[in-house]
Amino acid sequence: MSEDLGTPVLDDHLHLDPEHGRGMAAVDDFARLGGTHLIVVNKPSWRLGPVPSEPAEFRPVFETTVAAAREAGERLRGRAWPVLGVHPGLVSRLVDDEGYEPGAAGELMCAGLDVAAEFVADGRALGLKSGRPHYDVSDAVWAASNAVTRHAFERGAELDCAVQLHTEASEDLTEVAEWADDAGMDPARVVKHYAAGRLAGPTPSVMSERDRLETAAEAGEPFLMETDFVDDPEKPGMVMGPKTVPRRVRWLLEEGYEDAVRLAHVETPRDVYGIDTEATLSASE
Repeated sequence: MSEDLGTPVLDDHLHLDPEHGRGMAAVDDFARLGGTHLIVVNKPSWRLGPVPSEPAEFRPVFETTVAAAREAGERLRGRAWPVLGVHPGLVSRLVDDEGYEPGAAGELMCAGLDVAAEFVADGRALGLKSGRPHYDVSDAVWAASNAVTRHAFERGAELDCAVQLHTEASEDLTEVAEWADDAGMDPARVVKHYAAGRLAGPTPSVMSERDRLETAAEAGEPFLMETDFVDDPEKPGMVMGPKTVPRRVRWLLEEGYEDAVRLAHVETPRDVYGIDTEATLSASE
């Protein structure tokens, strides 16, 4: 029987790979501990197939993720939504391994984002994913990656959807938030995946470590919680497992952070993604 923590419990960034990884068994672990809602982000394209060489080759990865999110939602007391896009590490695969010039690599990544945008436009995905490498790259690759990020914001503005970002570790991304604003996006709908407990600029999706969560809870600013579960059998101990967010929600409640739990699992998801975790929960009970 699944535990009921008395609140919606959303993991904001988790990967599922039903063919190669734990897939729905991971979803069941999440649900059993009290998890109710998931944002399922597509794995990097080269993890589910070949390195893309044309826009159409992104589509199977997105289709796989949409199907996984649909199946996950059937096992939850709430819902699961896919967020689709192009992992920023692809630029290195294209430049270093495939011989692309940085500008051409960026153009292919923008085209992949355009394919992801089709899924958002027809209601099959909730938002987009983009960003820039978290490791050192050449100036040309950095510029191309920033151009891809700006393109994601342009599509997010057109579609009126959130954009999740994979970036370097930082507590100040105000410049990136300004790019979103320039594109016509509300910077609050830009989500920094794998965030620390405080962040200037975008909305932080905080890795569910106790110290980071305590910092976010004490700040009282909008935030989300995530594990970045990778669902890769070759990396079983990498990042956090699917049980982590429900366990940390229980801990936050025990520590008296009820307002922070509501902020992270009801109010911020509503403001960032336009989803109602309470209504979707009650509708499935």
